[in-house]
Amino acid sequence: MKKLLTICTVAALVLGACGSKEKDEQLRQAQAMAEASNEELQAAVSDRDQLLSLVNEISGGMQEIKQLENILTVSNGIDETPGKRSQIQADIAAIQKTLQERRERLAELEKRLSSSNLTNNNLRQTITTLREQIDSQTAEIASLRSNLDEAKTMIGELDATVDSLNTTVNTVTAAKDSLSRESTELANELNTCYYAIGSKGELKDKKIIETGFLRKTKLLKGDFDQSFFTTADKRTLTVIDLNSNKAEVMTNQPADSYVIEDVHGHKILRITNPAQFWSLSNYLVVKID
Repeated sequence: MKKLLTICTVAALVLGACGSKEKDEQLRQAQAMAEASNEELQAAVSDRDQLLSLVNEISGGMQEIKQLENILTVSNGIDETPGKRSQIQADIAAIQKTLQERRERLAELEKRLSSSNLTNNNLRQTITTLREQIDSQTAEIASLRSNLDEAKTMIGELDATVDSLNTTVNTVTAAKDSLSRESTELANELNTCYYAIGSKGELKDKKIIETGFLRKTKLLKGDFDQSFFTTADKRTLTVIDLNSNKAEVMTNQPADSYVIEDVHGHKILRITNPAQFWSLSNYLVVKID
């Protein structure tokens, strides 16, 4: 009586899971359960429960895959840090391992259920559906791994491109700096001027001027003493203090490009037109008495 009650209880559970089936299927199941031992019924219920548990696990696994898909879709895999990419790779590997374990469990359940007379069409359909879902999830996770690998490759290519661009920028910057220095040096050189102020005797001693009886004074001929000249910049030199009561410009600066003025009892030379003043020579010689 106790065994019959157990059989009836389990039969009600299995028939409830089957839903509305054809009468011959219900009769076949009822007959199989009536003939089954209590141990067989417990095994059948256990297998069914494991199958239902696997359904829930696979459903949850799909949510995990969708979350990974969202992460890769939102970021395109490009702005992920190496640490995040490593975490995604670890998650993908874990899901792949779990899918393989579920596939093996499903195969084992299918093997046991296929040899049992208590298996109904609903359970067979559930097994088929679960197998398809596992296959689909396996394909999804393989696609995610492929996308991640492609993103990693793209990141590597972008890094190489950035490095190349940085090298190019550095090269161009170095060339620009070099040209800028050369340009500055050239401008400074072109604007360099020299002036010497001295008495007739000093200028003769330094071989800056040459004079003689009934001979025209010559300027800057031969090996004159360059160290006697003061170096200056045409762009900033506007006034030269001559420190003398008398002064005469010996070089050929245009007369209308400068003036000699008295300031506090001594002479100064004021350049009024620098471009014109230095147009004929970069040297200025002033004789003072």
